Amino acid sequence: MFSWVNKEQGGRNKDGEMFQTVTEGLQSLYLKKLLPLEETYLFHDFHSPALEAADFQSKPMVLLVGQYSTGKTTFIRYLLEQDFPGMRIGPEPTTDCFIAVMHGENEGVIPGNALVVDPKKPFRKLNAFGNAFLNRFICSQMPNQVLQSISVIDTPGILSGEKQRLSRGYDFAEVLRWFGERVDRIILLFDAHKLDISDEFSEAIRAFRGQDDKIRVVLNKADQVDTQQLMRVYGALMWSLGKVINTPEVVRVYLGSFWAKPLQNPENRRLFEAEAQDLFRDIQGLPRNAALRKLNDLIKRARLAKVHAYIISHLKKEMPALFGKESKKKELISKLPEIYLALQREHHISPGDFPNVTKMQEQLEHYDFGKFPALKVKLIESVDKMLANKISGLMTMIREEESRQPAQAVSGGAFEGSQDGPFGHGYGEGIGAGADAEDWIVSRDKPKYDEIFYALGPVNGRVSGINAKKEMMSSRLPNTVLGKIWKLADCDRDGMLDDEEFALAQHLIKVKLEGYELPAELPSHLVPPAHRKDAGFDSHVNHEQH
Repeated sequence: MFSWVNKEQGGRNKDGEMFQTVTEGLQSLYLKKLLPLEETYLFHDFHSPALEAADFQSKPMVLLVGQYSTGKTTFIRYLLEQDFPGMRIGPEPTTDCFIAVMHGENEGVIPGNALVVDPKKPFRKLNAFGNAFLNRFICSQMPNQVLQSISVIDTPGILSGEKQRLSRGYDFAEVLRWFGERVDRIILLFDAHKLDISDEFSEAIRAFRGQDDKIRVVLNKADQVDTQQLMRVYGALMWSLGKVINTPEVVRVYLGSFWAKPLQNPENRRLFEAEAQDLFRDIQGLPRNAALRKLNDLIKRARLAKVHAYIISHLKKEMPALFGKESKKKELISKLPEIYLALQREHHISPGDFPNVTKMQEQLEHYDFGKFPALKVKLIESVDKMLANKISGLMTMIREEESRQPAQAVSGGAFEGSQDGPFGHGYGEGIGAGADAEDWIVSRDKPKYDEIFYALGPVNGRVSGINAKKEMMSSRLPNTVLGKIWKLADCDRDGMLDDEEFALAQHLIKVKLEGYELPAELPSHLVPPAHRKDAGFDSHVNHEQH
């Protein structure tokens, strides 16, 4: 399949060696093609530490970020449906450290300094943030079904004020940026009563620049306000986010109350249930899309590494051989925005691929430009070939893996019990109403529908399509919807409706007007009693005869 790997990395074919998994392919591409470029141009000093085997092999991770008392720790407790070691919950700022909640056979806590020397955990490069951070970083391990598929990172509650940012003793935003580059989903939690985005929270969100596709927003404790207030809160939140997340796309916001306690305002229960199911589906899909996410992150990293190489080599080329180096360095740093524009035009690079110019200027102050390496075209060409050819091969392999393996999804905890049974989302509502009833649910309103039916002047117990259409169009539903309702209601396909079929059509119109979706096929419990022999008994007889 792929002939650009070592023998020990997989099976062999007549053309050479091949990968057994996409993970192996990604790791090999990084080590052989991208890592040499990163090391040559000091990429790890400026942007992100080198990737290790654990970064490619780790389970999908979910990062929770929010101000204090927005329910981050409670949200994890809600998903796992059990307490985890090191968990503290309260109205005051309780979580004062980063907690990596991961699966383990034995329940316990691993301190940060021990965690960053474990080669099986994807946290070794966090060692660069020093003891001030490592003393505030732990791994909480426990046997839990949810954690067999994903890991969750809880973060300290964000406070307002300059004092909080300085007193941490480590660069909080940089730590978040490190996690943001490696996790599969970033969930920003807001409290319905705390919509203000403090300076530190704003800085934290900006640390996720370039990771916009991973960000989801949860408006928690939404049951503590009524419907009118919720609309205002939602609008205020979108306005606040629009000032911080600078993307043209509207970020996805989930409304709900994510803890296992009664709703304070149950009037929006149906909305909260639908939102929770949407969020669960998003999280459940992370294991299935993990390989694709890692591939996408590798591509983003390769593009940034290329741009960084162009910047560093350009600065080297502009430096004088002997005299005036310091003044030239200051000039080049001040003109960095102009250098960005020149490189964009010269190499046809999108402006979005370039690193933050202000941060880059600050970092360059500490380097001797004369010691920077010149442009090595072969390294750039190697990465270009990887992006143009090898990546497409891995894309094909991802699709093949998906077709061979059963669909992966997060299970256990809050993800169980919410799909099936009477408490499943939508059970007994809309088209599912009456599924467990002994009587035909449409019969409950049939006297009302019969009055309309007989007013239309049926002939031989049936109304024509023309007459039924006039009545059905009074619902103001689009013709496409009414056409589907007609197809579902006309059980004997004779182009007319008898009294039961007409009542069924009216029932389906009611279901649609209440905001529910119509089925592709009519469920057995909605088939009119007089037509059940046609729909089921005849096919059964034919089967018996054969």
